[in-house]
Amino acid sequence: MTVRPAAPATRDAEPEIALEAHRVELTGYCYRMLGSAADAEDAAQETMVRAWRGRERYDAGRASVRTWLFAIATNICTDMLRGRARRAIAVDLGPAARPGTPLGEPLPPGAWVTPVPDDRVIATGGDPAEVAVARETIRLAFVAALQHLPPRQRAVLILRDVLAWTAAEVAALLGTTVVSVNSALRRARATLDQRSPAGPPGPLDAARRDLLSRYAAAFERYDVAALVALLHEDATTSMPPFPWWLRGPADIARSLSHSDFCRGSRLLPTTANGRPAFGHYIPAGRVPGDPAPGPAGTPGGYRPWALIVVEPRGDRIAALTTFLDAATDLPRFGLPAFLP
Repeated sequence: MTVRPAAPATRDAEPEIALEAHRVELTGYCYRMLGSAADAEDAAQETMVRAWRGRERYDAGRASVRTWLFAIATNICTDMLRGRARRAIAVDLGPAARPGTPLGEPLPPGAWVTPVPDDRVIATGGDPAEVAVARETIRLAFVAALQHLPPRQRAVLILRDVLAWTAAEVAALLGTTVVSVNSALRRARATLDQRSPAGPPGPLDAARRDLLSRYAAAFERYDVAALVALLHEDATTSMPPFPWWLRGPADIARSLSHSDFCRGSRLLPTTANGRPAFGHYIPAGRVPGDPAPGPAGTPGGYRPWALIVVEPRGDRIAALTTFLDAATDLPRFGLPAFLP
């Protein structure tokens, strides 16, 4: 899977414009490296700051602005990864739970691959095929698989297989040889082949939109039978920050039947990690300790509860990841902070 490199910024462009034109692509690179949306934006911003401060030392005869920025970003990401535990998704952390078992203690935020809005890491207006490839390489399972690679192999694989840099370009960026780059790429591909999830799910066509519409309608009705009928035979569901997860429609159905906490919910569509997603809202006041049931004490309304990322496969849903920690972050995904 490759995306052709964007044309480097022109030398006569204003410095701010020349740098800013690469922010989305840089953020996407940093997200794949780090597995965290917040860390990726911090790394991209630090890259811009360092480039701006060092702009007088930039030599256009040695590298394009794009190559220079990616070299800075690679160093920043490598520094950020030192001493950190690998971020993961729930299915990487242990065996599936049984319905009715406790959720366990929540893991710290640094344990998880976190969701990211598509527009923060994928440039719009590009070639549709390239945009589709970009979406594939930010899906949760793919980013989690990348985290199994050492930072240098991770950088090589992203630069070569995602961003379509040549081995010579990567070698120059990393200060190494083409032979070393090719060796690192072979090792990285071998590791990823063992951990990379099933292939692409296909386009968001009319059938896929109908699947998502039926899912949302069944969820809002809390129709458990209709919900599980939409699931793939080996579908998984998980709820970060808890390591608890389930596999299979039967276990998922039993778990949903144990509680009606989500009854009366509302779902609003969005996208995250190149996949369809929903903002999940529950009736205000349902959670003990909630303040007033609406803004300024107004009655009714719905408060944000989670972001649900949906992984379709064929004509069924293969995975549902409910990010409880993302509830306060829904405006970043183009969703309201409260529903009247």
